[in-house]
Amino acid sequence: MSNSIAANTELSRCFVASIRSSHDKPNNATMIPLHKCATDRFSSRFPHLSANFDEVRPRRIRNNGLILSMLKNASGGSSDGLTYKDAGVDIDAGSELVRRIAKMAPGIGGFGGLFPLGDSYLVAGTDGVGTKLKLAFETGIHDTIGIDLVAMSVNDIVTSGAKPLFFLDYFATSRLDVDLAEKVIKGIVDGCQQSECALLGGETAEMPDFYADGEYDLSGFAVGVVKRDSVIDGKNIVSGDVLIGLPSSGVHSNGFSLVRRVLARSGLSLKDQLPGESITLGEALMAPTVIYVKQVLDLISKGGVKGIAHITGGGFTDNIPRVFPKGLGAVIYNDSWEVPAVFKWIQQAGRIEDGEMMRTFNMGIGMVLVVSQEASQRILDERHGAYTAYRIGEVVNGEGVNYH
Repeated sequence: MSNSIAANTELSRCFVASIRSSHDKPNNATMIPLHKCATDRFSSRFPHLSANFDEVRPRRIRNNGLILSMLKNASGGSSDGLTYKDAGVDIDAGSELVRRIAKMAPGIGGFGGLFPLGDSYLVAGTDGVGTKLKLAFETGIHDTIGIDLVAMSVNDIVTSGAKPLFFLDYFATSRLDVDLAEKVIKGIVDGCQQSECALLGGETAEMPDFYADGEYDLSGFAVGVVKRDSVIDGKNIVSGDVLIGLPSSGVHSNGFSLVRRVLARSGLSLKDQLPGESITLGEALMAPTVIYVKQVLDLISKGGVKGIAHITGGGFTDNIPRVFPKGLGAVIYNDSWEVPAVFKWIQQAGRIEDGEMMRTFNMGIGMVLVVSQEASQRILDERHGAYTAYRIGEVVNGEGVNYH
């Protein structure tokens, strides 16, 4: 077996049981893109399966680090404080694109896409890590960014109650630095181990002159499975249900366009100490995203979980309503959990309004579960064991998210 390597050559790789070996790409592979976009850059090694498009639901738009919700158009901020728009994120343009896509593919907008298979659904998700990569380049911390990559996809699909089965990655760079790539992929392996899914395959694209020297981009793709009668879809949520928050490790993998603007305004560097803490800003901001798979699946198995929201770009304001039936909203209890110091610094240094913070960052809560009153009591009684959880709010009649 031989491979010809030249300019703009894509280096295919396949991972089986965490062991990498080279494979020739199959001849005459059929590719049917679910969303036709840059298909010339995808490997034909894994041909797409034809799908019933009525069953394919996911679509989120990442714009400079912000994943725009399909359901809400965030607004706010002040002329004095920084906003996402100040950081270069055009929410209006993203919303317009979403509106146009929704005309072509009705029903999209969930955290994961469900595909029927026998008595189960395959649940798929895809994501990247946004401009957190810029901080990885500046800090030289490359061995945890792969954890972020896995987390962003598996945390999305577990919101449907799906157990992750396998993960695929895409690594693109102008010049392949094997040692650096190995560090990145080590993080991906770690993330897959944490979520108990197989690193099944991937693609390395070496594209000279496309990226700055020493830089790269990442994408990840996860597929899981859930029984049809066990799907968590929010349909049974009612007023009075409880919102349980699971703590984050920090900023996770969203909001970094605004973070970088705040950092520039503050006059501090990533090597400077986070005010009031014993770690540097770089260490605090590069903390890997929490993978919630085991904890969430355990909570689901005990009953009473009706809906789950992964708090990514859009924060509480956009993500929590995505799991509610029409006519329901949420009240979030202020001061019901400890907001990590890194968010307090971001808000103070950037003079960012409360509303802008809550629709941009996770604020210390990376996953929100909507549960029955009975389930909430059990979860809170057990929270001092293997995990931490907070009662952060409740479901109410109305729409949107209010903070009290």
